[in-house]
Amino acid sequence: MSDPQFATTPEPPYYAVVFSSRRTPGDHGYEQTAQRMVELAARQPGFLGVESARGEDGFGITVSYWASTEAIAAWKADMEHAAAQAKGRAQWYEHYELRIARVERAYGKTRP
Repeated sequence: MSDPQFATTPEPPYYAVVFSSRRTPGDHGYEQTAQRMVELAARQPGFLGVESARGEDGFGITVSYWASTEAIAAWKADMEHAAAQAKGRAQWYEHYELRIARVERAYGKTRP
């Protein structure tokens, strides 16, 4: 049985974009925009899935999975995504880090 909090990805290799951030206080439209970005990314060619978590202290990690570095570059260049990135830098994030990694091996287990 699949768990909707976990992305369903193909056999490697594929790519992971790891976005770690600490939010500023208040929402300021963040949640609505974050949901829109997931919906928009899901329509992008090469998008494989996303996993995200945020603690009460404002620290969060979102990992999006992509078929290729070209797909990642196209997502970065998307105009609506670029506008959200700019708002994030100006208003929503106290600090963030972005890392791109090639996934060479992946496995998991679900307890029955």
